[in-house]
Amino acid sequence: MASLHPVQVIAVTGGKGGIGKTNVSVNLSLALAALGRRVVLLDADLGLANVDVLLGIRPKATLADVLDGKCDLRDVLIDGPGGIRIVPAASGAARMVNLNPQQHAGLIQAFSDIGDNIDVLIVDTAAGIGDSVVSFVRAAQEVLVVVCDEPTSITDAYALIKLLNRDHGMTRFRILANMVSTPQDGRTVFAKLTKVTDRFLDVALQYVGAIPYDEAVRKAVQKQRAVFDAFPRSKASLAIRGVAQKIDSWPLPVNPRGHLEFFVERLVQQTGSGL
Repeated sequence: MASLHPVQVIAVTGGKGGIGKTNVSVNLSLALAALGRRVVLLDADLGLANVDVLLGIRPKATLADVLDGKCDLRDVLIDGPGGIRIVPAASGAARMVNLNPQQHAGLIQAFSDIGDNIDVLIVDTAAGIGDSVVSFVRAAQEVLVVVCDEPTSITDAYALIKLLNRDHGMTRFRILANMVSTPQDGRTVFAKLTKVTDRFLDVALQYVGAIPYDEAVRKAVQKQRAVFDAFPRSKASLAIRGVAQKIDSWPLPVNPRGHLEFFVERLVQQTGSGL
């Protein structure tokens, strides 16, 4: 039997709201698709969906319908710009915010149905450090923490990393500085964060890069388009392209880690076949 290809799963998170996390998720999805990858973007802000709003898309069905058993996950996938596909969340559905562990597990396992047609899954988490954020982040292979150069963003990113490290044993985090004035500012933000994590936590942070503050992003949002699509030559789009190229070289998962994760059966199969 042919072995199944592993899927790169990247959770984009950050603790704080308003740091441009969804913008990062959407544009990285497009940039990875432009590199030839088959990309699915999951809006994991389950009760306050915003990926579809950002892109001016009106989904007919959402993850709420999957949970209710009205349809399968593949039925809610919608085509987005640049060849990406989107799994939309529900908007204004309070019950989606308070799912129990079994429901989270059911959602994560539902992705196994679409694993054959996907190379990368980008998971755009909700703000904060609630159960749903933790479930989705732990189920991903890579964690991309988005931070801005403001004290609350750095404090919230630290709180999220601390929680994932101390309560869930996670030790590796990728850091992306967003909306920075200069490339050096991105490095400075990273230095501020590592200063506290090095002192109090046993974690390894890896700097992925910085995306500059760019008026083109705001203009694209007003048009309900991704900046990578609307203004491909803008400073932000060029930076996103560079980050996507780095991400594309990250190693793929090979072994299951012993807890609930996306596409885990593809890892078990690999280990079972002696690879």
